[in-house]
Formats: sequence, C-alpha cells, structure tokens
Amino acid sequence: MNHSLACRVWYEDTDMAGIVYYANYLKFIERARSDWVCALGIDQRRLKTERGIVFAVRRVEADYLAPAFLGDTLEVSCEPVSATPARALLRQEVRRGEDRLFAAFVTIVALGDAGRPVRLPAEIRLACEPGGE
Repeated sequence: MNHSLACRVWYEDTDMAGIVYYANYLKFIERARSDWVCALGIDQRRLKTERGIVFAVRRVEADYLAPAFLGDTLEVSCEPVSATPARALLRQEVRRGEDRLFAAFVTIVALGDAGRPVRLPAEIRLACEPGGE
C-alpha cells in the first residue's frame, strides 16, 4: 500500500534563506510513516500500553535531490518494500508536484518494554508483502 500525506512548508521548517533545513525532511517522512501506520488501523499508543511495543528507525539511506521552499505544498509518500519478522523496509519520497526533492529507504524495527528488539506486529509485516494492506 503506497501511502501519501500532504505537507505545507512553514517558516519553522526553513533556514534564513527560506529553504527547508535538511533535517526537517526526516520529520516529514516520520509524519508520513506514522500516518501510514494509522491508516493500517494501528493505534501506536494502544500498541505501547497493551503490548509494550514501539517502533524505532534502525537505518536511513537518504538522497537530497532538490530544495523545498517556504510555502511549498509537498506530497510525502511511504511505500512498503519488504519485511522480515524483525524489520520492515520502506521507500519514502518528498515531492513538490512532479519534482522529486528527497528520497530515502528507511528500516524500522519494533522494540519491547526493555528496549530490546521484538517481532514486528503482523499488521506491519502483512502490509509490506506484495499486494498487502
């Protein structure tokens, strides 16, 4: 399931030149991932309180391709690529219209109450399978 989230660039997202500060792309893709998890019907607060599971980013491979500017409307996508019981790989992009501004591969894992890795919830693994939702 390819998921996307619209996002406007606010003043707080930019540097003095009105260009999006590089670290804020990570915030944009985090919001899209969280929105994807929500769209799967997973309540992250309940997952934490009932099962002691939280998600964490293990790895990010990112390419900054072109700048976004103050006032731009961006489309931030999250597309599952693959999953194992321990981790999921997601492809994420930030676009302004047809222009691809940022691309990343993000590996997420699940952690238990003790901060140790645990199996990903089945809903996440299934969503990462071909044709999964």
